[in-house]
Amino acid sequence: METSGEHAVQKRQVLFFCLFLGVFGAGAEPLRYFVAEETERGTFLTNLANDLGLRVGELSDRRSRIVSDQNMRFLLLNSLTGDLLLNEKLDREELCGPTEPCVLPFQLLLEKPFQIFRAELQVRDINDHSPVFLDKEILLKISESTNPGAAFPLESAQDSDVGTNSLSNYTISPNAYFHVNVHVGGEGNLLPELILDQALDREEIPELSLTLTALDGGSPGRSGTTLLRILVVDVNDNAPEFVQSLYKVQVPENSRVGSLVVTVSARDLDTGSNGEIVYAFFYATERILKTFQINSTSGYLYLKARLNYEAIQTYTLTIQAKDGGGLSGNCTVIVEVTDINDNPPEILISSLTSPIAENSPETVVAVFRIRDRDSGNNGKMVCSIQDDLPFVLKPSVENFYTLVTERSLDREQNTEYSITITVTDLGTPRLKTEHNITVLVSDVNDNSPAFTQTSYTLLVHENNQPALHIGSIRATDRDSGTNAQITYSLLPTQDPHLPLTSLVSINADNGQLFALRALDFEALQAFEFHVGATDQGSPALSSQALVRVVVLDENDNSPFVLYPMQNASALCTELVPRAAEQGYLVTKVVAVDEDSGQNAWLSYQLLKATEPGLFGLWAHNGEVRTARLLSERDAARHRLVVLVKDNGEPPLSASVTLHVLLVDGFSQPYLPLPEVAPERAQEDSLTVYLVIALALVSSLFLFSVLVFAAVRLCRRRRAAPLGVCSVPEGHFPGHLVDVSGTGTLSQSYQYEVCLKGGSGTNSEFKFLKPIFPNILSQSIGREVEE
Repeated sequence: METSGEHAVQKRQVLFFCLFLGVFGAGAEPLRYFVAEETERGTFLTNLANDLGLRVGELSDRRSRIVSDQNMRFLLLNSLTGDLLLNEKLDREELCGPTEPCVLPFQLLLEKPFQIFRAELQVRDINDHSPVFLDKEILLKISESTNPGAAFPLESAQDSDVGTNSLSNYTISPNAYFHVNVHVGGEGNLLPELILDQALDREEIPELSLTLTALDGGSPGRSGTTLLRILVVDVNDNAPEFVQSLYKVQVPENSRVGSLVVTVSARDLDTGSNGEIVYAFFYATERILKTFQINSTSGYLYLKARLNYEAIQTYTLTIQAKDGGGLSGNCTVIVEVTDINDNPPEILISSLTSPIAENSPETVVAVFRIRDRDSGNNGKMVCSIQDDLPFVLKPSVENFYTLVTERSLDREQNTEYSITITVTDLGTPRLKTEHNITVLVSDVNDNSPAFTQTSYTLLVHENNQPALHIGSIRATDRDSGTNAQITYSLLPTQDPHLPLTSLVSINADNGQLFALRALDFEALQAFEFHVGATDQGSPALSSQALVRVVVLDENDNSPFVLYPMQNASALCTELVPRAAEQGYLVTKVVAVDEDSGQNAWLSYQLLKATEPGLFGLWAHNGEVRTARLLSERDAARHRLVVLVKDNGEPPLSASVTLHVLLVDGFSQPYLPLPEVAPERAQEDSLTVYLVIALALVSSLFLFSVLVFAAVRLCRRRRAAPLGVCSVPEGHFPGHLVDVSGTGTLSQSYQYEVCLKGGSGTNSEFKFLKPIFPNILSQSIGREVEE
């Protein structure tokens, strides 16, 4: 490999451009390198890093690659060292044909950041092909009447090499009659002519055999030969002549095979066989013979194969018209192939980056090149993508485009994008090519876990079992993968008196909350704490929610009686005057319940009484009141058992014993009652004594009343036989009977007695209510008449 020398090195410019600033060096000279064809694979061409002024390893860091239109990997780049090597043997004739110079353009593409450097590899020809004649023998008929100096065109040889290695000269074997003259054809090729030096004499020399040699200009030179047979014919003094020496025609490249291209016409003034014209190609190349055919009698030129403007734009044909006498004439037909829009645009992807991290700034997704093998408007292209995507196309040099993100992507909105690159040419009809690219968006931990609720309220019954599942919290994360894996935890509480870690625990994986020990409503009705949800991203994101645990009361506390106190050393006795009215408030049982709600609603019930019906108990407030008026017959001491019951389920209760003492009045000195013996026998005997005493008192009272009544009745009968009272019937004057207190009674009672007279023997008396001493002091007593 060799460079273009000092002069080319000075002209070579290394183009640095920044895609994002939109600066492109479209007019800069490309880097040029040269290599001879057939050079061995692996040959060192150059060091691109040195040529571009880059440091060692920068090509690798910036993800460099070689791209070309030919889609041929004829070059190999070592991105670590920057060495550019030949990847395969190159055949200049196969790559470029007759085109000279043979230039293979390529680009050095750097992705990070995006840059393109243009370069060319020029393949130099070597003399590896010899000139070749298509025919091994050329037959030429020359009339003996031909004058010296006449020229006869000969078949030209073909040489695939170009430049100095191409065909350069023709020679002919030494003879006395002919020499070869060489001139340049319309396409720049060398055409040999046979020049007659002296007149021929058929009778002397009817035929000549000469060797025609074609020489190239290579070093060492190569050559090719063909046999030239010259037949001397009799006089035919009129050669065919074409109507036009040059035919020029334009043929669309999509013309069908067999279609007429042009009609050539020649005329011959001779008659007979000397005037009969036959048309044929005059030493046509193999390419022409494969593409065209001519009707030998009519001169019609037809298409034999499809035309391709992108391959060959012009054909030059030489058609010969020969009469029966051997004379001929030539004309030139130039066929220009016109382009039609028969090639759709092409999209050549150079690089594609997928996936792309979300939230990334403007990022190059793909680098590609478009091309259209047509020409003119048929080769002009418009490139676009869908409008509703966050991507934009940016044009670069050499029909390169970069597909970049227009804004940051959000994976939570779209996990992938299907991008259709559409390239449309401007031909008629317009052709379109589409290429689909799928770009994946990779997740970035940009979303914190979000709880389904900002706060949670959990209800737990007290006296629960330890490790009881009391509820769950839940958070979601819009990210994916490890960025969406959530771990739950208890956050430190601000209350130093709340032993949170001994009360509840949380399952770090699913957010289930457990009560670690039994809760007591009476000690702790509710408590609050915060829970955290943290994802596994890097850096990790978290959020928190408030959890309020409300302890529900259970009926686990019996009512407690505050009054009367049950654990007192001395009994508490309630005093009730015998003169108390019905509904008199004796006492009030006071009780509380440590539970709450309906579990603390208390009701009172008189469970046992010494004398049922004497006292009543209000069920809702615990007030003990007299149910009726008290009498002397009522026992002085009473024992009431009160049941206090809550409204829980099941209900709990407590009982209290009340001791009530009936007294005549609060002014009487009151001696404390002796302690009640625990034995039931003593209590029963005391009751018996009281009953006996009351019976005696009652009997004495009844006897006194009867005696008084009898005496009064006898005296009234004497005075008034119709009645014993001086008042009208139905009026009962108040006669008071004083009964001194005797026996166990401590007070004196007076009774007002009135007898009613009648004609019969029946008499009745009425007991009025007893009159207490304080009442008697306000009335006037009356003595009993004898």
